[in-house]
Amino acid sequence: MRAFCTSIIVAAGLLSVAGTAAADECGNVSIAGMNWPSASIAANFDKIILETGYACKVTIVPGDTKPTLLSMNEKSEPDVASEFWVGSVRVELDAAVKQNRIVQAAEILSDGAVEGWWIPKFIADANPDIRTVQDALKHPELFPTPDASQGGVYNCPAGWSCQITTANLFRALGAGSDGFSLVDTGTPQGLDDSIAAAFGKKVGWLGYYWAPTAILGKYDMTRLGFGVGHDKAEWESCTIVPGCARPQVNSYPVSRAFTIMTRAFVDRAPPVANYLKKRSWDNSTINDVLAWQDEHKESNREAALYFLRNYADLWTKWVPADIAERVKAGL
Repeated sequence: MRAFCTSIIVAAGLLSVAGTAAADECGNVSIAGMNWPSASIAANFDKIILETGYACKVTIVPGDTKPTLLSMNEKSEPDVASEFWVGSVRVELDAAVKQNRIVQAAEILSDGAVEGWWIPKFIADANPDIRTVQDALKHPELFPTPDASQGGVYNCPAGWSCQITTANLFRALGAGSDGFSLVDTGTPQGLDDSIAAAFGKKVGWLGYYWAPTAILGKYDMTRLGFGVGHDKAEWESCTIVPGCARPQVNSYPVSRAFTIMTRAFVDRAPPVANYLKKRSWDNSTINDVLAWQDEHKESNREAALYFLRNYADLWTKWVPADIAERVKAGL
């Protein structure tokens, strides 16, 4: 019995030392909490896993695509961006990776993400001639602005890269001379509300949106083509450049979202970096989490906990068994 008790004490001591070592190795971690739901949920479940599994002290800080990349590249902070969409900053990111300032980790959205201009499916079904953006622009009466004075193309919130691309494509398409104006939605919630209002009134809606999202799970939308393929050179030299002088019609690229980390963080916390190099989910999973969050009006943290409680078969593959047990105990 004495030997057994001694073994317990020794084991407890070893666990304490291991926990302290993990805390010392990981330390303080800052994660960019981007202002769209899937990225915010990802930041929160990373926070939970890092805190309960790796004894990190995690702070989620505000983030947006370009400012976050600039800060990570120049200041090595924040340490991590859990869901970082690379389409509009591919050139800058590649340069930072080449300079060994930033490490590109897992493709968090394993089957990619979709961007484009959308209309309600009930409008598409009732108007089978509308299959491209150009087709839609022939019918301003079907896509009214909130005051119904003319046709409207709903734009992204300020600070989002899609606000730039939408504005440039609007000009490239000559939509202003076709009886349309750009509608400023102000905030992410304003953009979502505009879609909900259109479905509530059974009126048309035309504008930018993306997947995976709860909105596209809740409202049946049809993505329109632009009549041309994606021109990468044009995209990088003009489509994503604010106020480009002569934008051309261009299709959105297949969007990819990765986790990115600063080199300083990777060097400081290799076990955590290994987790972030494995962590990835598909659109079906995140759509389920987003739909649950929307239906129950829960916070991003609660949505992250919903994911961890309901998808253990997935996330436990990302971490060693002992880490997984710590996380489960922490839940």
